Amino acid sequence: MCEIYVKADPMLYESRARSLRIHGFVTKIRLENLFWDILAELAGNEGMTTNQLIAKFYDEIEVYRGEVENFASFLRVTCLRYLTLRHQKPGERPSLAVVGTLPPTSREIPLRVGTA
Repeated sequence: MCEIYVKADPMLYESRARSLRIHGFVTKIRLENLFWDILAELAGNEGMTTNQLIAKFYDEIEVYRGEVENFASFLRVTCLRYLTLRHQKPGERPSLAVVGTLPPTSREIPLRVGTA
């Protein structure tokens, strides 16, 4: 089973930093090459450059969350969600993790009193 994974081209998991401008400020983001490739595909599907897409993501998460924490990890998760949704079969419900709603933790599950 692991053979398909361990034979991946090492270039895919080599990380690379790219400079981009967000709100007039130049910043660097370091991601593995595979994630840069996925972001380029996603950007192309949206009719944008990769840098434009990343700036748009930054703006949207800033509006939604109020701040941007660990943006590189956000981009990695975005890529994984994109791939998962892209390969979803028609009529298949996406996993809860992909749509952003996780099941409650055991502390949040109401306890039933008096049932056996």
